[in-house]
Amino acid sequence: ACVCEKNKRVTNCRVEDGKCRCDAIGSGITVDCTTLTSKCLLMKAEVMGSKSGRREKPKDAFEDTDGLYDPECENSGAFKAKQCNGTTCWCVNTAGVRRTDKHDSDLKCNQLVRTMWIIIEMKHAERNAPLNPESLKKFFTDTITSRYQLDGRYIASVLYEKPFITIDLKQNSSAKSFGDVDIADVAYYFEKDVKGQSIFHNNAGLNVSIDNEPVKLEKTVVYYVDEIAPEFSMKSLTPGLIAVIVVVVIAIVAAIVVLVLTRRRKGKYVKAEV
Repeated sequence: ACVCEKNKRVTNCRVEDGKCRCDAIGSGITVDCTTLTSKCLLMKAEVMGSKSGRREKPKDAFEDTDGLYDPECENSGAFKAKQCNGTTCWCVNTAGVRRTDKHDSDLKCNQLVRTMWIIIEMKHAERNAPLNPESLKKFFTDTITSRYQLDGRYIASVLYEKPFITIDLKQNSSAKSFGDVDIADVAYYFEKDVKGQSIFHNNAGLNVSIDNEPVKLEKTVVYYVDEIAPEFSMKSLTPGLIAVIVVVVIAIVAAIVVLVLTRRRKGKYVKAEV
């Protein structure tokens, strides 16, 4: 037997070829405990844990647009492009985030679209003096490369504009090498750490300390950018946004009408020599 340091949501741990390997809860798929487990398998294990009553459902499980759902995973651990909940289906990206409207089971998802850019935006608690930008950048760069095993070349930037901290992770399909951890998995582990719901076996969350001073993070939001634009229709937009779009269109049409009428009036008084 062995302990899966990178993932506590596993069972049947054993040593194979000198590595600790375990079965992911919910799917039974074998995972390598020397690296991060895919987000799809982690989500499936979390849903199964909630159903079985072994743990309380996280109060913030539905913080994102669709929240936690029971995903369909490939044997590799990747999300299947088409996800369903009963008779309702939708297409997802490599981060498992919905990128289309919800349809019936006849929906076709031709490919699993890659999430090439993930933006992690955090806000720290109120403080008098701003943090040192260079120290902050070093802390998060070192943490992401060591704790989550992400190659530093995928960390595009770490920006600080008090009180906001923004981390850009970029990894397109051509840049990702075999064996590299995926930025979607890194973002999921990171988000759970910040919320105090660490996936690591020791349950120790992420203690943010800049220049030996603890920093409390109040809010974390993750944004996803795909290699192919999402396919949401107008009906999925909020009424407020639709109203704004309608007002803008009406304003543009009104401006064109005024312009045409003005030119027509001017045209009556313009004389031209032949």
